[in-house]
Amino acid sequence: MIDRLEKEVDMLERHLQVLRMVIENEPIGIVKMSNETGYPHHKVRYSLRVLEEENLIEPSSQGAITTERTQEFVDELDGKIDEIVGKMEAMKIDAAAEAE
Repeated sequence: MIDRLEKEVDMLERHLQVLRMVIENEPIGIVKMSNETGYPHHKVRYSLRVLEEENLIEPSSQGAITTERTQEFVDELDGKIDEIVGKMEAMKIDAAAEAE
């Protein structure tokens, strides 16, 4: 049950790392991202596809670039992560048992 969550978090971490690279180095291609992150090309390509579907990046002839939506997403990201962490903290069984 928790293994699936760990895999999702790892994948989200990769997507956000790829997004960060696009923001900092745009335009940037798959080969450069793969070389700098150590992720295989197919994983970088998948992350780029997910980010493109979310309208956070778009392809250009020189490589991936950000969109108008990117900054809004980045501005909201920390708050959303904090909310999720709060929910995860509340799920801890030990913490709930100690509070009683």
